[in-house]
Amino acid sequence: MYDYLKSDCNNCFGLCCVALPYTKSADFPFNKDGGEPCRNLCLNNRCSIHDQLREKGFRGCVTYECFGAGQHVSQNIYDGGDWRNNSERAKEMFAVFPIVQQLHEMLWYLNQALSLRETQSFHSSLQNIYKETLKLTKRAPEEILTLDIAAHRSKVNVLLLKTSESYRIDLINKGQKKRIKRGLDYLGANLKGEDLRGISFRGTLLIAADLSHADLRKADFIGADLRDADLSHANLADAIFLTQSQINSANGNIHTKIPSFLEKPEHWLK
Repeated sequence: MYDYLKSDCNNCFGLCCVALPYTKSADFPFNKDGGEPCRNLCLNNRCSIHDQLREKGFRGCVTYECFGAGQHVSQNIYDGGDWRNNSERAKEMFAVFPIVQQLHEMLWYLNQALSLRETQSFHSSLQNIYKETLKLTKRAPEEILTLDIAAHRSKVNVLLLKTSESYRIDLINKGQKKRIKRGLDYLGANLKGEDLRGISFRGTLLIAADLSHADLRKADFIGADLRDADLSHANLADAIFLTQSQINSANGNIHTKIPSFLEKPEHWLK
């Protein structure tokens, strides 16, 4: 169900390694402008240090997820035409890619919403917005560049909020708080072993928070920043709107429980 919304680097022209800019930080060892190929990108669109990204300081690459936008832009929108062969097409492709990435991220969340029995009462609305979003990803490049992504995201978000509340309603009714803190209060927070079932962590900064041994079933993680959060022995098996990117940015171990459609990162298994 989620396969086409996962990165397939074998069918992409290294778009995230070229189109996107980054700044020297804890996630990247140097600055790179948008449209400038990363110095580690090979002519075959492969990364020369792919198996050493974390060790070399490219944590941002490890945690990035295009939700399948890379291969869609490369193989479908541009019919397999590499950006290297046409400078004008390259500029356009680099502008189209991040827009499609946002649409694919919405499709990821909508896909999960449609899979839940708790959303049966408004499935038709979810299906309609899903189809509408999918059609936007299939438009011509010049049309994609004129899309009002913010307006469309707002429409999608209304249904994602409804999904989240419907999915967590049993815990909300039992007195579980929707959110226990706000703002920066979760940075480095000690939540070890806490019962956080059904909590909404939407857009929350959980950087370096200790969530080890915590019960995070049915928690909403849409937009949450889990960089360096400790998820060792935590239970996220039924968490909602959790992405591979978030999992990759956190620290966990073989005992961490995650949704079946996600994979445990290599650094969790060492």
